[in-house]
Amino acid sequence: QPASSNKPRKKKKKRKTKKNSAGETVEDNDLEDIDSLLERIEDPGLAPQSQSGIIADSRPLLYVEHRNLNPENELKRYFGARAVLGDQRPRQRQRQYVRSMWLTAPKNTWPRYSKTGITMQLLDTRRGVQHFTFEHHREYQQVQFKFLDAVESMDPNNIVLLLQMNPYHVDSLLQLSDVCRMQEDQEMARDLIERALYSLECAFHPVFSLTSGTCRLDYRRPENRAFFLALFKHLMFLEKRGCPRTALEFCKLILSLDPENDPLCVLLLIDFLSLRAREYTFLTRLFQEWESHRNLSQLPNFAFSVPLAYFFLSQQEELPELERSQARERAAQLIQLALIMFPSVLMPLLDHCSVQPDTRVTSHPFFGLNAQISQSPALNQLTSLYVGRTHTLWKDPAVMAWLEPHVHEVLRMVDAQDALVQEAEHKRKIRYQSAPRNIYRHIILSEMKEATAALPLEVTSQPVMGFDPLPPLDSIVSYTRPERTSHPSNESTLSLFFRSLLPNFNLQGDIRHDGDDEAGAAQDLNQGVNRLMAAMRDMLANIQFQEPPRDDNPEGDGDWD
Repeated sequence: QPASSNKPRKKKKKRKTKKNSAGETVEDNDLEDIDSLLERIEDPGLAPQSQSGIIADSRPLLYVEHRNLNPENELKRYFGARAVLGDQRPRQRQRQYVRSMWLTAPKNTWPRYSKTGITMQLLDTRRGVQHFTFEHHREYQQVQFKFLDAVESMDPNNIVLLLQMNPYHVDSLLQLSDVCRMQEDQEMARDLIERALYSLECAFHPVFSLTSGTCRLDYRRPENRAFFLALFKHLMFLEKRGCPRTALEFCKLILSLDPENDPLCVLLLIDFLSLRAREYTFLTRLFQEWESHRNLSQLPNFAFSVPLAYFFLSQQEELPELERSQARERAAQLIQLALIMFPSVLMPLLDHCSVQPDTRVTSHPFFGLNAQISQSPALNQLTSLYVGRTHTLWKDPAVMAWLEPHVHEVLRMVDAQDALVQEAEHKRKIRYQSAPRNIYRHIILSEMKEATAALPLEVTSQPVMGFDPLPPLDSIVSYTRPERTSHPSNESTLSLFFRSLLPNFNLQGDIRHDGDDEAGAAQDLNQGVNRLMAAMRDMLANIQFQEPPRDDNPEGDGDWD
């Protein structure tokens, strides 16, 4: 009652109160309002995350907000709803009803969706954590086998043909998206990834939750990998599109699916997205809660990004002076530890930022070329990845002015032979002997040329498929691809044609023994077809092509060969 009475007066503020949102949803039947209402019903009384140095958020660390999964919401904040939506709203009311999804917005240009043969099953529940897995039904397995044949043919047109018959086959969409991206068709590449996410979300289990952070998928199962990869590729497109806040939410979603193993190693990316989205509090909270059991400070990206986040917090004038002072002290402490632990980051970082350091820094061996040459290849991959990805965040003159005195302070500690310097050098020699497989997988998917160039030969020498890069060595296989019968390679085109019509046909007269009772019939059939082929050879050999009629043009091209 109150909602309907207030509706005309507060129509423009329907997002601010639950009652008005409910009233608007019933009246307008707007999908966006329905999504907004469900968010409020699901998360009552939760305050938004505060931009302060003190953790004031009571929600789980990897909690995912539905509204932050929609890039349109972020673009509206930047450019306004009118610029983003344009004239979409009048047409939305006239279009056919399409199932509302959280991960993507279905498009009218997509093929009509029908059951693909993918389902999700709940395996078990342990300690309040639910473990799910995708499953492929028999008809989807057959399409998967055809897809593997198309990949082996090295012809993208075969994948296109397969998608025409099965428009929501996930691995085909992932692989063809890579092909489109290589051909600079970014729009189509992004559209294919969104269609893959839509196909997988339609198969979700009723109790599978994107937001709770308690639902797990095992990457060792091949059926689950497509979901991880589609989410990762989607967030990369979002980041390039200028939606870092939405990309961060997808990054948190990937991490929540398997936080212990982190198969795509999104921990190497989440700090960059947090800084791009100005979610400094989330990054510092992640570092505080996970440092004790995950040693995040031993990753170069966290070692440098966390003090940078504290520095940005110290620059926010709306914060109390005490919090800003604490953030400033924490930033100074952590950046010095980062420079001591990873000295090889400084010079490439300054080079990317087009900053020329003073002679004391360039001439000192601690930050010199030896720091990069002496480190292990695994550590070189991590530092190259970080510098190549985040150097734009360090170009701010204020950041460089903050960094300079700490560099000189570290050089003073090095000259004084501080114990911290020697301890860090000892850690670098013991650790980082070889990178785990998930880091290689992350570098391949990120396509950062600085880090890709540092990959070892055993990774670069093997073929890497976009639908399953570097599969785990301990995969849990639920079904296997049947072995295909090998045919003689010296068969003629005519022989292959007859074999496609008559599977038992063999030009050499060998018989495929499917059974002793069928041997005689198969031999008679082969002899008959052999005689037919011999007659066709004679006919083709005796064919003579008539010369084309000549015209009277003396300046013609002459006789035909």
